[in-house]
Amino acid sequence: MKKIALSLFVIGSILTSCSSDDDNNTDGIGNNVVVPATYEFTREGNSTVSFGGQTTRIQMSEELISALKDNTQTEPILDGMFAHVEGEADFSDANLNASDKSIRSKTAASEDYFKANTTAANAIKADFDTWIASQASEVFIAWDNDATAGNAGKIQEGGGGSTRYVNAKGLEYNQAVNKALIGALMADQILNNYLSPAVLDAGANRADNDAGIVVDGKAYTTMEHKWDEAYGYLYGNEANPAEPVTNADSFLSKYLFRVEGDADFAGIAEDIYEAFKKGRAAIVEKNYTVRDEQAEILREKISEIIGVRAVYYLQQGKKNLGSDNGSAFHDLSEGFGFIYSLQFTRQPNTTEPYFTKTEVDAFIATLTAGNGFWDITAEQLDTMSNTISAKFNFTTAQAGS
Repeated sequence: MKKIALSLFVIGSILTSCSSDDDNNTDGIGNNVVVPATYEFTREGNSTVSFGGQTTRIQMSEELISALKDNTQTEPILDGMFAHVEGEADFSDANLNASDKSIRSKTAASEDYFKANTTAANAIKADFDTWIASQASEVFIAWDNDATAGNAGKIQEGGGGSTRYVNAKGLEYNQAVNKALIGALMADQILNNYLSPAVLDAGANRADNDAGIVVDGKAYTTMEHKWDEAYGYLYGNEANPAEPVTNADSFLSKYLFRVEGDADFAGIAEDIYEAFKKGRAAIVEKNYTVRDEQAEILREKISEIIGVRAVYYLQQGKKNLGSDNGSAFHDLSEGFGFIYSLQFTRQPNTTEPYFTKTEVDAFIATLTAGNGFWDITAEQLDTMSNTISAKFNFTTAQAGS
């Protein structure tokens, strides 16, 4: 038995060694990529990692979704948070007020999906404008009314749970904005903008990276910075972004944490973190084949977060539909936002989302037909769930529990 155990140990050591080599390789022609333990990269002793603009937009978005739950706010205040103008006092944080960044400017604004499709981009921005305006004009003014089919107001979750504030169709606009920003801002900018070769290799970026030419006054090359900006939309609000723990904001970070906590998807957080590190290390090593391979992993895994949570909330809403509408409508409102976000996903090794805008619009039409959530059926929710899960590498049962 000792000899067998020793043999297994030796074999395991060999396999582990081979696995390690695979992790730090190679595009097949001997160009090694050494992946650091954490997301830390330096040049001449100075950090080359920077994503301040991404942190700023995450924090602006946090203040916006908090304000959407405060009925003392007005439409102009909410609009100012979404479409901030430098120097305007839209936020509680003076640094955000001083910023020239805004949420709206980067919503549905990726190079690959929207640069040549401004019609779709404008329609998506208009959806956010409408949800924000309607929270004030429909929901805030009915704050103390009881919601009924066709009438906005408040509805309490069963057992003395939380009170939710919904429109005439049962939708919480604040949840729609929150979850739709995960796709329209965070995922779109990561998957379809900063990880795109059209952005990474724009102009002289590749030649400059090959030559180690940095941005004037900075420690990083443009290509390094673009990759870091993608990283920032997921990890930019972390206490220590180099060693993220997730659940650091109300957007992509939170829902990566939630999906990781499901045994069916355990390991996805590490897969994403390792792909970000390896892709960045590949840029340092000027290995663009490995860089692009990691981008495709990120497209698949980050898209999966959105798909999983869309199905999860549809299934959770179904459980309480008709018996505890406060809980059901809350889950369906979150599902609404994740379904909206499906159009910003990206199938790996393609230029296509998992679901087109037309397909997403059809889902939304089903959810909002007639009296919306008051009328939706369990059968309709199952049909949508199964349609979504069929496009991904998971089942409705896996995602819905």
